[in-house]
Amino acid sequence: MAYTTIDNPELYFQIKLYTGNGTDDTAITLDGAEDMAPNFVWIRKRNATEDFVLFDTVRGATKYIKSNSNAAEATDTGSLKSFDSDGFTLGTAGRSNNNTNTYVAWCWKAGTTSGISGSADITPSAYSISQAAGMSIIKYTGSTGATRTVLHGLGAAPDMIFIKMLDGGTNGWIVGGNNITSNWGGVLVLNNTAATFTNAYFGGAVPNSTTFSISNTSEVNSANTHIAYCFRSIQSYSKFGSYIGNANVNGPFVHLGFKPAWVMIKEASATSGWILHNDKMNDNINPMQNFLQPNEQGVESDNANLAVDFLSNGFKVRNDKGDTNTSGSTMIYMAFAEAPLVNSNGVPCTAR
Repeated sequence: MAYTTIDNPELYFQIKLYTGNGTDDTAITLDGAEDMAPNFVWIRKRNATEDFVLFDTVRGATKYIKSNSNAAEATDTGSLKSFDSDGFTLGTAGRSNNNTNTYVAWCWKAGTTSGISGSADITPSAYSISQAAGMSIIKYTGSTGATRTVLHGLGAAPDMIFIKMLDGGTNGWIVGGNNITSNWGGVLVLNNTAATFTNAYFGGAVPNSTTFSISNTSEVNSANTHIAYCFRSIQSYSKFGSYIGNANVNGPFVHLGFKPAWVMIKEASATSGWILHNDKMNDNINPMQNFLQPNEQGVESDNANLAVDFLSNGFKVRNDKGDTNTSGSTMIYMAFAEAPLVNSNGVPCTAR
């Protein structure tokens, strides 16, 4: 039995808390025991209102998009200036390095930038892929007029995809996934609170091991450029799924097969915010009450009404409120590991 292929999640995902100093060329070094050169960094100021800003190596260090906004990609040499072998370097922009403000950066490693193969209508113009970690960053230019297919490079069908148009108009973030609707005929929007709505953004087709489909709609398929963040579950490292709320403080337990470091939840069947918990914002102490909402600019909240516990093999909802535990509602989630429950040799891990 293969328990996991990733004994050390820090090789592919790390969380960094830091305090801004307002100084140009500030190097932020990740804390993990293993050096990790990130390809995707998502930064948020914690103690004041601010945008969530996303950077990746495919688009280039100085270019950012906002998860809480439908705005086009922007360029700013003062935000994130470079991706480094063990972290990243910042400028002086307030969104990433204002003096005395506190920040969190969620960092993923993809990696491969050549060799994508397969038959599709659209081949990405640039990409970074890790089949081992189940993540790809795909930049492509759409082809209007019909449903098209795009190579994703994962080697297996993705479980969740986030797409954002980069350079035209004000189109929002389109989110598709196996647990949003089984046929990918319904979507969520990362930059707002809307419930799942029916729209064939993904061409009315479930992604396969080589491609995902995009319909003839500007949000995902126009003559402009788009970025797609594609994910698939990797045993004992990441999971993309759903659970049904029970509106009880003894809420659902969600089995992951690992102790999570990071969990994002969205009620799919009703209007609600996206709720993002991670262990470091809570000092690795249950219940995890501190959270951020990637769809808005609000400050980090400490709220027992949305608390969850991070356990050695999953997470437990510890509240009876909407957003994460409405009775009978479907909640979708994505989660990344701090430590697998059992390593690749079948030895139980000590989860902190």
